[in-house]
Amino acid sequence: MRFAIISDVHGNLESLRTAFALLESEDRLLCLGDMVGYGPNPNECVEMIRDRSYATVLGNHDVAAIDNFGIEYFNPAARAAIEWTQTVINDGVKEWLNGLSYEVRVPEYLMVHGAPVNYFEYIMDKRGAQRAFSNTDAPIIFVGHSHIAEYYKLESDGSIAHAHMQHGGDLWIDPKARYLINVGSVGQPRDLNPEAAFVFYDDVTRVVEWVRYPYAIAEVQQKIHACHLPETLATRLDSGR
Repeated sequence: MRFAIISDVHGNLESLRTAFALLESEDRLLCLGDMVGYGPNPNECVEMIRDRSYATVLGNHDVAAIDNFGIEYFNPAARAAIEWTQTVINDGVKEWLNGLSYEVRVPEYLMVHGAPVNYFEYIMDKRGAQRAFSNTDAPIIFVGHSHIAEYYKLESDGSIAHAHMQHGGDLWIDPKARYLINVGSVGQPRDLNPEAAFVFYDDVTRVVEWVRYPYAIAEVQQKIHACHLPETLATRLDSGR
């Protein structure tokens, strides 16, 4: 079975539509949260994911949009975007988001937005990865949150290897190791590549593939301007940072 795993869509409808066009009908969609915030189409993005998703977890922007949780930690642009999002999201979207959990665990993998247990922690280095591995026994941990496509590999001797997937690529899962896999961001990449990112995971071949793809950035920027959202949310899409 092949899974398509997305994260951090952030109301970017043009990118999400492009990602969906790359999926096969039999692919099972997993979403790691932050469907809203920053971008101009929160309702449309949530509804597309809701209708296709096999499993979805909450991100910190999703929670903030529902009940202001954690908004005090947001930077000014993020806060302005959430406050705007709260004025436009519909009741059906709110109800669906409110029914989601912070994690989904099956024997083969764990889905969380940021990290196991500390769901909205950013994993930015090997020390953070070590904490994540220590907080779960899942063989594979799928995360987003940092908007950086990368992975950490916990070897059988306890050492941790790390690699960026800035331009996409494949990873064969070694059954003797454990992995923390950041799928990158559909809606707002931050690894110096403006192309959006998600992964395919095939549980038969045991291969993870990072997909990078271009989308209509200018159209999203025009919508951001029309909604009077902070200018930085438009300009950063060009640079992927």
